[in-house]
Amino acid sequence: MGRTGVENGQSTPTASGWSAVGTVTAYAAAIVALACALMSLHWALGGHALVSTIGGYVEQFARRGGALPVLVALAATLTKVVGALLALALVRPSGRVVPRGWLLIGSAGASVLLVVYGGLNVLLGALVLSGVIHPTGSVDRTALHWHVGVWDLWFLVWGILLALATVGYWRRTATRVPRDGGS
Repeated sequence: MGRTGVENGQSTPTASGWSAVGTVTAYAAAIVALACALMSLHWALGGHALVSTIGGYVEQFARRGGALPVLVALAATLTKVVGALLALALVRPSGRVVPRGWLLIGSAGASVLLVVYGGLNVLLGALVLSGVIHPTGSVDRTALHWHVGVWDLWFLVWGILLALATVGYWRRTATRVPRDGGS
């Protein structure tokens, strides 16, 4: 029989529920990020499906066409792909090339940004739709429904999944310091 990692002098991660949760949520975060990237790529390549659900200046910008909206959509696509790769780096062997501290800082920072951005937009949009907040000026209620129920919620879910994956990675890769039986 082959030797285990412990017999080879390698450390083995402790078996825990967090390890499994971290792995599943990392893959889920990558899928959510790549699906979001596909929408941006669709718009970058000139597609207009669902662009009316974005509303506001972004919709006008996309419909105007030209090089700048394409470049912005391509940059958004690239950023979302990098976000997917970040999630995968938490669980894939190729992620070991990134120092643990950098990976933790990057994934935790991205998680916070996604949760805050998505969470605030969902919350504020829901407050406007429910009549609690009355903004000055007109509101595209159709686009706002889409932001609350799809677009901004997408970022919130991505951020939560990435946060759970980050915690799983942190727990799985933490160095265990033996406790002495003394005082």
